[in-house]
Amino acid sequence: MIRYDDRAALMTNLAEVVAGELRTALHQQAHATLAVPGGTTPGPFLTALSDADLDWSRVRVMLTDERFVPESSDRSNTRLLRGTLLQNRAAAATLVPFYREADAPEDVLDALGQSIGAALPLDVCVLGMGADMHTASIFPGADRLAEALSPDAPPLLPMRAPGAPEPRLTLTAPVLAAARHIHVLIQGQDKADALAQAQAEDDRAVAPIRVALDAGATVHWAA
Repeated sequence: MIRYDDRAALMTNLAEVVAGELRTALHQQAHATLAVPGGTTPGPFLTALSDADLDWSRVRVMLTDERFVPESSDRSNTRLLRGTLLQNRAAAATLVPFYREADAPEDVLDALGQSIGAALPLDVCVLGMGADMHTASIFPGADRLAEALSPDAPPLLPMRAPGAPEPRLTLTAPVLAAARHIHVLIQGQDKADALAQAQAEDDRAVAPIRVALDAGATVHWAA
């Protein structure tokens, strides 16, 4: 785990690391794919990354997970992404969508899954972690948890969980673990405690963040 003196340093340094990894990927191939978390925590990191000097027109950006709500909702991770990362130089990036209007995520799963699958594998994946040790929308106790953790899971799955007010769509364990570079962004003592608990827990169903940790993720933490 990399410990930073403060949260501002964490966000700035992580943005520099991710930009460098994307730049290297673009030297080696025609396009690069970046997956980033939603929620409020990564906002400063995403904003810092938006001004990175690289060929964003060749970068595909997707979320690691999304709440099944329209962009007009304050709960929309896509809305957050448009207001943070997809600005400045990064406005030239291509957004791979995680939402289409429908009654339920299952109604648009195939269409969304096809476009997401076409952008894989991930070159860089940045994840968050909840105090319950969930990552993306792979929650302990979720309805399709075992399927999402399975080695042969499809890239995208709908997920419903007791701690999630609305249905979600999430990248699954094989997609996250296959990313070329994996980072976990956490803040606060409660997350440090949850990380220590996850590191001592062998069961991924109890600690889904183990998907990233077992794949060699670098954890970035500030108090």
